Amino acid sequence: MQQHHTERLELFVSNTQIMKKSFKWQHAMMHRLAALLYATENKVVDGEAIRQSHELIKQNTKLFSSFRGNSAISIAAMLSLTADEDTKLADTLHVYDLMKEIKFRNSDYLVIAAYQIATQASPDQFQHMVERAKSFYDGMKAEHRFLTGQDDYIFAAMLALSDLDVDSGVVRMEQLYRELKPEFSSRNSVQALTQVLVLGDDTPDASGRVIALNEAFRKRNLRMDKTYTLSSLGILSLLPSDRDSLVDQIVETQDWLRTQKGFGGWSIDKQELLLFSSALIAIQYVENLRNGVLTSAISTSITNIIIAQQAAMAAAAAASAAAASSSSN
Repeated sequence: MQQHHTERLELFVSNTQIMKKSFKWQHAMMHRLAALLYATENKVVDGEAIRQSHELIKQNTKLFSSFRGNSAISIAAMLSLTADEDTKLADTLHVYDLMKEIKFRNSDYLVIAAYQIATQASPDQFQHMVERAKSFYDGMKAEHRFLTGQDDYIFAAMLALSDLDVDSGVVRMEQLYRELKPEFSSRNSVQALTQVLVLGDDTPDASGRVIALNEAFRKRNLRMDKTYTLSSLGILSLLPSDRDSLVDQIVETQDWLRTQKGFGGWSIDKQELLLFSSALIAIQYVENLRNGVLTSAISTSITNIIIAQQAAMAAAAAASAAAASSSSN
């Protein structure tokens, strides 16, 4: 492994331990996500900064606000990495209200979708981006009424922030869906995969690259075609790498992580470990892109997709934690 990649892996593991000690009541996946967000920035987790951001959220929201839900610690971690937390939170709350006004529904997914728009668009563009997000969402809903739901809010926001035309973007997603659906069992995950591919450096052979890469993983007894990892397969297919080399790097990363405290078989399941291993490799490639291997536009696009997927992971973990809590009561 490259030295810098090894150093980031070590940072990710130590960050996870810091999160576990600092936020014992939180879902373990939230610990790992915050650790990854900080490792992506090559920073040691600042538990106190995250705690202060969490307190800021509580001071600015009502008791039963979705901002105080299971994703609160993820938003707090993201805010703690920004230069102006107060402004970013105020903007996020404003965008959230704008999204509710046009019939997006309260959820952890909507909180994170609002954060994406608030932190990646200028205030004078908030309304326009919210309307574009709704147009993308409605377009997907028209094609797949029962597949499209709150878990599509985050990528609807990301699509809105892109320079994609709404109508042609929806048409392209549907084309990719029809090409990829026969290959994968989870229809909902295929829809998420098409969102990633359309956001990325989409080419006529996008589906072929995904299918070939999936086969390369299967030859190594790794399943990237599961519910939570299929969109990661899309991200990896966008990277400028030889398939076998890419798979080798992810296997090596996964095997190393599995030996670390907090990443054994009792602590994290195989699919989640594969999810984080893939994200860490993708982040390493993005840094190489920034150093001039490919254009900055492609680098920025992949970076935004990784951020969006990490956010989606947080919302999914939050929903899972809420369901587990509900079933135990």
